[in-house]
Amino acid sequence: MESGGAEVAVTMRARRDRPDPKTYVGSGKVEEIRDALREHRAEMVVFDNALSAAQVRNLEKALSAAEEGEDAKEAKDAVLVYDRTDLILNIFAQRAQSHEGKLQVELARLEHLSTRLVRGWTHLERQRGGLGKTGGPGEKQIELDRRLIGERVKKLKDQIKKLTKSRHTQRARRMRSGQLRVAIVGYTNAGKSTLFNKLTRAGAYVANQLFATLDTTTRRLWLAPGAEIALSDTVGFIRDLPHSLVDAFRATLEETAQADLLLHVIDCANPQRDEQLEAVNRVLAEIGAGDVPQIVVWNKIDQMPGLEAEIVRDTYGKILNIKVSAVSGAGIDLLRSALAEAAGEAPKPLASAA
Repeated sequence: MESGGAEVAVTMRARRDRPDPKTYVGSGKVEEIRDALREHRAEMVVFDNALSAAQVRNLEKALSAAEEGEDAKEAKDAVLVYDRTDLILNIFAQRAQSHEGKLQVELARLEHLSTRLVRGWTHLERQRGGLGKTGGPGEKQIELDRRLIGERVKKLKDQIKKLTKSRHTQRARRMRSGQLRVAIVGYTNAGKSTLFNKLTRAGAYVANQLFATLDTTTRRLWLAPGAEIALSDTVGFIRDLPHSLVDAFRATLEETAQADLLLHVIDCANPQRDEQLEAVNRVLAEIGAGDVPQIVVWNKIDQMPGLEAEIVRDTYGKILNIKVSAVSGAGIDLLRSALAEAAGEAPKPLASAA
């Protein structure tokens, strides 16, 4: 919530055997949420779950209703209900910087909206008359909205397709150069961009917030004579990443799937690091990068007393993980040597025919 610019007034938990089909939570919990809204004068409720359009509509109606005996005119303003996808999309919209990033976010938001068309559409069943582009005789407003969204989605996909073609050309050039292609991946806010900057001095945007990076940045990194790699900083992952976002950002995420090696950065100071590691691996599998070799990088050892920078190998000499601190620089030399080792083992491109 804080990452989206909102202030959290209260956090509530609920446990049910199965979600209520009308309001996701039970009627008693709905009353409890409404009481909390009034007590804290809050205007928004965010569910850390995916809600259906009907559930959002029913919750907003129930939470905005006047209490018994209260004059409707004195009732509080309408409450907005967001689910997990809504929140992530809003954060993405705030973070997008590049032209392509903004296109991808808009595409994801429109595709999500097309399945809903709930909030603000009190006129959904009203018939819309008139001719021309605004809709034929009898075209319902909801049908018009979906048609307009569909047209915009098509334009966005065409624009993203052109940008993707340009990226494919750049990627093919790097492949012909014989450079090892390395992508930094990991859970959001694990320190990927800080590590990228420490290695490349690229000056990529860094912030202690979710999804600070939405755009892939690639830099050449010289490691040793004959060992130069193309290193890419990518968007951070999160558990239960909405499919609309995966699809919208698939063009960007291809950089990960096409890499020769992944640096899987993990915030070792986070108590949920094991769950985050599994969440990242699930998304990697979903985008076709599940079989790309990985070097696990345990980052933020400066926040873990007792941990020191080191390379951990198995009995065959294969690197299992590297412990570093992207902030202090501890272990960065070890990581560079590991990358140089990987670059030296990478197969060289075949010489082109004369």
